[in-house]
Amino acid sequence: MAIEVQIPGPLRNYTGQQSRVQAEGSTVGEVLQNLQAQYPGLGSQLYEADGSVRRFINLFVNGEDIRGQNGLDTQLKSGDKLGILPAMAGGSQSLSPDQVQRYHRHLIMPEVGSRGQRRLANAKVLIVGAGGLGSPAAMYLAAAGVGKIGIADFDVVDVSNLQRQILHGSEDVGRPKVDSARDTIARINPTVEVVAHNEPLTSQNAREIIRDYDIVVNGTDNFPTRYLVNDVCQFEGKPLVDGSIMRFDGQLTVYAPGHGCYRDLFPAPPPPGAVPSCAEAGVLGVLPGIVGSLQALEAIKLILGVGEPMVGRMLLFDGLSMEFRELKLRKDPNCPVCGEHPTITEPIDYVQFCGVPQQTALIG
Repeated sequence: MAIEVQIPGPLRNYTGQQSRVQAEGSTVGEVLQNLQAQYPGLGSQLYEADGSVRRFINLFVNGEDIRGQNGLDTQLKSGDKLGILPAMAGGSQSLSPDQVQRYHRHLIMPEVGSRGQRRLANAKVLIVGAGGLGSPAAMYLAAAGVGKIGIADFDVVDVSNLQRQILHGSEDVGRPKVDSARDTIARINPTVEVVAHNEPLTSQNAREIIRDYDIVVNGTDNFPTRYLVNDVCQFEGKPLVDGSIMRFDGQLTVYAPGHGCYRDLFPAPPPPGAVPSCAEAGVLGVLPGIVGSLQALEAIKLILGVGEPMVGRMLLFDGLSMEFRELKLRKDPNCPVCGEHPTITEPIDYVQFCGVPQQTALIG
């Protein structure tokens, strides 16, 4: 028996913009099951991961709430009309048909769905460094539909970058990395807004730049910038998805406000020459692709509010043994930035500590 199902505006992207469709079934539950079989994208909007109807979806038979009847077991007869009423908040936009097609693999996931995709579209992520780590992070965030991506890098593309920095190609050598990054992201997803910050981050501009974003992805490989970004993210209350690489090894963690920061591990920068950079020690070209992709994953989890972000944990990756290990991080009550009695309350430049020129390129 075919029942007419009335589709509200926010769900019509999944039914080809049809406001009324037909679905077989003798009960409300059967009709909904057959409805999602006809229109697979609807499933993530109607059902939770455990198969129950989502709490913000209400159902009506001939204008009567099924909660006052037999719920999903409410019997239907020929001529009955099943209405779907989702909760709506003013100002949220429905996805366009092009967006539904582009993000279909997201929309059918209960953890993402239409609501999650709109969160991605409204999100603003700053990537510090358009190098080895920033390249895959930027590309996957753009492909996922993050609405605004900032790229902070003041370097130009060098031929030595091409072994790992996949945002750039041979034709980009000599160009500003932010310009090359913008062009690559536009080819991946032209709906993404790219903001280029073609300038070094300093104590004078870091807060102004970072405060405009929801999440910061750190793809730098020099200590002055790494400490500056960490401190400013703490001051501005921004989650920091932090990654680092060298040779065959990678590290990944998330520093969330109130849950520790980089200085809990390393309170002060090392003396000049104590730790080699990637330019000095080398890095296997594929390694930043692995760690940078994981950074993109962590940023997406934070945007969607799903899963268990790497807050209070650090992931270690050994590419030679293909082994992942996890460390538990401890919040230091004496941390000079996020501790109980902070002694650093404003951003400062760390060139005097690290002995690294302030204009050092963000290699990554």
